[in-house]
Amino acid sequence: MRSEYTRMIKRRIRTELAARLDETPAVALLGPRQVGKTTLAQEIAATRPSVYLDLESEADRAKIADAEQYLTSHQDKLVVLDEVHRLPGLFQILRGLIDRGRRKGLRAGRFLLLGSASIDLMAQSGESLAGRISYLEMGPLDALEVPEQDLPGLWIRGGFPDSYLARSDRISLRWRRDFIRTYLERDIPMFGPRIAAETLRRFWTMLAHHQSGLLNASEFARSLGVDSKTVASYLDLLVDLLLVRRLEPWHSNAAKRLTKSPRIYVRDSGLVHALLNLGDQEAVLGHPVAGASWEGFAIESLIAAAPEGTVANFYRTLAGAEIDLVLTLPHGALWAIEIKRSLAPKVERGFHHAVEDLQPARRIVIYPGVERFPMGHAIEAVPLAQASRELLALHD
Repeated sequence: MRSEYTRMIKRRIRTELAARLDETPAVALLGPRQVGKTTLAQEIAATRPSVYLDLESEADRAKIADAEQYLTSHQDKLVVLDEVHRLPGLFQILRGLIDRGRRKGLRAGRFLLLGSASIDLMAQSGESLAGRISYLEMGPLDALEVPEQDLPGLWIRGGFPDSYLARSDRISLRWRRDFIRTYLERDIPMFGPRIAAETLRRFWTMLAHHQSGLLNASEFARSLGVDSKTVASYLDLLVDLLLVRRLEPWHSNAAKRLTKSPRIYVRDSGLVHALLNLGDQEAVLGHPVAGASWEGFAIESLIAAAPEGTVANFYRTLAGAEIDLVLTLPHGALWAIEIKRSLAPKVERGFHHAVEDLQPARRIVIYPGVERFPMGHAIEAVPLAQASRELLALHD
């Protein structure tokens, strides 16, 4: 039933994934567990001759005990390798198969590699498959993948399909708690150094409380009883697992004294709420994290909709000029985006000062309403889904 529900949602990334497979010998589809990578890969595989192997399955691993022979016997098919990081030795073999295949005219659509993290997969494939592989990141559902009237529910439950589609808020919260526990007890120890699950849970929860705040590693270190380097390693791990976003500050304006610390966001709003034991909309709205949570939710959707090559930052000077999100589009134009969880948004003086510094092409306030309207000074209030569609329209 879960996969049936998941298939009801059309993922935007499917078109791009199919196009990459038609252009490149190997494509790596990266994203957290349970985000829908396997379902999407199986949908793509159903459209062409293919073989699917789950490398967490002993039976499927046994099939490729002699990987070169097995994969050569299926060189005329798309081979989907799920959880490919479990067999790092495969990457060198794939390189040889791709190179031999090119000489036979097999130039695209050979391998689809699925990974639950960017750490091992990108490091290993980066060495052996350079020039032979294309990377795509698949995140949770965003503002363009659900009906616009369902955005409040997507914000509260988050974008993991099983959480979003759960029959009740209670079931959704339980799913997210189980997801967190599985990552802490099973997946993170597999990807990174041995870290006590309870310590990492405390750190993850602290990040949720600190949503959208500037990173203060020393403060986290004191609370956890570790040093700042250890905190940095914990953060690196969660970032590499695509569970936390480290939004870097804008740094191109040498004439201004700018904040140097990154802002930190737990990337899925539903996980923010689960870490803080907020089970429904009333609980979220009554908690101080509500505004920061909605800010992170909006940022993830906007970045997901932006054209490939877009760079995301925030802007903050020591004098108080500030912009929540600055998008540098591939052709160099800047979008300055302020995010407000209010139906009557107001722009602070710091935003006006910041846009004077940067002179962006667009000045936008994202808010949870349904109509766009001018706010003066070339600033426009725009609903999240509308702004996301405008960014999507900029794709080549």
